[in-house]
Amino acid sequence: MLYMKLKSINKFVIGCALVVTAASCAKKLDLFPQNELTQQNAYANAAGYKSVLAKIYGNMASTGNAGPAGASDIQGLDEGSQSPFIRGFFNAQELPTDEAIVAWDDQTIKDFHGLRFTSSDPFLLGLYNRLIYNVAVGNEYLREATDAKLSSRGISGADATEIKKTAAEVRFLRAFNYWAMMDLFGKSTFLNESDPVGTLPGQKTRAELFTYIETELKAIETELAPAKTIEYGRVDQAAAWALLARMYLNAGVYTGTPKYTEAITYAKKVIAAGYTLRPSYSSLFMADNDKQKDEFIYAINCDGLRTKSFGNTSFLVHAPAGDNAAEYGIGGGWYGYRTTKQFAALFADQTGNTDKRAMFTNLGNQEIADVGQFMQGVQVKKFRNIRTDGLPVSDAQNKEFADIDFPVFRLAEMYLIYTEAHLRGGAGGDAVTALAYMNAIRFRAYAQSFGPGNVGQLSAGNLNLQTVLDERGRELYWEGHRRTDLIRYGQLTTGTYLWQWKGGVASGTSVNDKYNIFPIPATVRSANPNLEQNTGY
Repeated sequence: MLYMKLKSINKFVIGCALVVTAASCAKKLDLFPQNELTQQNAYANAAGYKSVLAKIYGNMASTGNAGPAGASDIQGLDEGSQSPFIRGFFNAQELPTDEAIVAWDDQTIKDFHGLRFTSSDPFLLGLYNRLIYNVAVGNEYLREATDAKLSSRGISGADATEIKKTAAEVRFLRAFNYWAMMDLFGKSTFLNESDPVGTLPGQKTRAELFTYIETELKAIETELAPAKTIEYGRVDQAAAWALLARMYLNAGVYTGTPKYTEAITYAKKVIAAGYTLRPSYSSLFMADNDKQKDEFIYAINCDGLRTKSFGNTSFLVHAPAGDNAAEYGIGGGWYGYRTTKQFAALFADQTGNTDKRAMFTNLGNQEIADVGQFMQGVQVKKFRNIRTDGLPVSDAQNKEFADIDFPVFRLAEMYLIYTEAHLRGGAGGDAVTALAYMNAIRFRAYAQSFGPGNVGQLSAGNLNLQTVLDERGRELYWEGHRRTDLIRYGQLTTGTYLWQWKGGVASGTSVNDKYNIFPIPATVRSANPNLEQNTGY
C-alpha cells in the first residue's frame, strides 16, 4: 500500500526547496531531489517512483524526513508550527474568523484573529513555502514520469502503466496546492513541469490561476481512477469533481464571474458517485475515521507512528486541550485554541443545544476579557485521538501523535454547495432536492432525528442563504472553510457580522478589506523580482 510506503522514505531528501533564507535556493522552485539520493537512483525503478509518490502525498501530513523534527523540508522556519500544511491551512482559514482564537504569544500568531497580518509574518511565509514546495516536488515527479524517462530506465509494461496513472494524481495534488494559493494569497509563484530547470518563477494572477486549475482538473478527469475505486487516501475522479465544485462556488470571488451552474453540475457528479453520510458525526473526527471513508472523498492520512508531526491532526487535538487532555486521547494539552461565543451560539439557536455537532466544553465562561487566557472562551472537542471501537491508537504509549485523518472533501460539503449554488441562481438544481440535502445533514446532526419537536428540521420557508452559511459553520467548522465562506458572504472584514476580538477589539470591529486576502511574504518577493504584492500591503 502507498500509505505504508511513507515509513520507508526518510532518506528521500528534497534539497534547497524554497525561498526561505538562502538566496541560492530562490530560483530553484523547479527542483530535483538532492543530497543522499540523486534523480537517477531515486527514480531508478518502479519502487523508487512509488516512494516518491508517497512523499508527495505525505507532504500534506508531514514536514520532513525524520518524524516531527530534524530533517525539515523547509529550512529556516519552525518545523512544527510554521511549515506544516494542515496547521498552516487551519491558521489561515480558521483563526481570522469566529471559529478560532488562540491564547499563545508565539511571534505574530495573534495577528490572524486580529486581522492585522503583514507581509513579514513568519507563519504566512511558512504556509506559502509549504504550498510551493509541494508544487515543486510534484513538478519533478511529472518530469520523471514521461514515456521517454521511463523507457530510458527500462521501466515498461504494467509498471510503466501504473506510473503513468499516478501522474494524474500528482497533477491533482499540484492543482490543489495551487487552489490553496489562489484562495489564500490570490497571486502565486508559478512553474510547471515544462519550465526548464533553473527558470526564475513567474507569477499568475488569481484569475489566471483559476483558469489553469480548472483546465488541469478537466484534463485529468478521465485519467484519474473512477470514484471510490482507488486505495483510501489517494485521489480519484470524485476528488477532481469536488475541487471543481468548491472552486465554482467561489468563482465570483476568484474571477469576478459567478459559476453557480457549474458548481451544481460538479457537486451532482460527486453526489451521484455513491458516497453516503455516515450515521455518527463525531466518528468522522476520531482516530479510526478511515472507517468513515464512504463519506470522505479525499482525506489526508495521518498516523501516530508513521507520520509524526506537530502540524497535522496531532495539532488539532493538542492545541484545544487543557487539563482535560485525556478526553482528547492525548497525554497533555497545549492550552491554546478555542472558539468564540458568537460561533457557539449558532448551535443554540432555538434548539437547546441538541445538535450533536456542538462538541464544546467550558460553556460557562464564554466571555473573553483577555485573549491570552485559555480558559476564557469555548473549548472545542471536535477532533479526538480515540477510536470508536475502543482499541488503542498507534501511539498509545506516548499519546502524543494522532491517528485522525484530515477530511479535505466529504459528501456533506457537496450537499451544501448544491444548495447554496441553487439559491444563488445556478441552473440544474431544484428547491426540493436542496431542502432534502439540508435536512439529511440536520437529521444526522440530531442523532438520526430532528430533535424534540422537530426543531432541527428546515422547511422551504426558512431555507435561505444565511441558513446555508450557518449550516456550513455548524457542519464544517475547524475543517478549513470558514474564512472562504465569510468572504463569499461579505462578512469577514465588514461590520455585518462581528465576533469577539475581531479586528483586535473586544466586541469586534470591521477592518480594511485588504484582509480578505493574505499578503505575498516579503522574503519571497525579495528573492524573486517577478512577484508583485497584493493591493494594500
